[in-house]
Amino acid sequence: MPLELRHVTPDGLPDVRAAILEIHAEVRHRDFGMTREFHSVERFDERLSAYASRPGWAAVLGYEEGRPVGFCFGMTLAADTRWWSSMIPPVADDLVREDGRRTAALNEIVVRRPWRGRGVARRIHDTWLERRREERVTLLVDPAAGEGAVQAVYEGWGYAKVGEQQPFPDSPRFAALVRPVWEPSSM
Repeated sequence: MPLELRHVTPDGLPDVRAAILEIHAEVRHRDFGMTREFHSVERFDERLSAYASRPGWAAVLGYEEGRPVGFCFGMTLAADTRWWSSMIPPVADDLVREDGRRTAALNEIVVRRPWRGRGVARRIHDTWLERRREERVTLLVDPAAGEGAVQAVYEGWGYAKVGEQQPFPDSPRFAALVRPVWEPSSM
């Protein structure tokens, strides 16, 4: 079946919010057993609303036969972002310098089980990146996810670990990864 990819801006979030929350609950809770309060649907929905209120927020949802199968979303880091403030240990100033145009943060990428291992996550990711104008993209990944396999996938997509951070008191300690928005081979 062909995968249909749809771009969503903040104005379109009300139309896809239920699908995003449903996929989140299915994948994070049922598939991966992530049941800590940090991963609750309510907390995720609060973060979704906060991210979507920031400049440059956009999402891509993948559909097959009209059924949502995965999504990703993120935004541009503002000049006064706190994104890098919880790095462990603190990193060089030139890495964390932001000007409101330098870095896109990929906040979430989630794909339902039947569509994993088929390149769907990569297509959703790359489609989201197609419209980004920042020079680089960052994401956080729980290094324990999939016993390290999830981080390895991102590293295979060109991301490199620059440190670790714990952005919320009840969140996991994440690996912080960065890569150019456009890989040199795709230019």
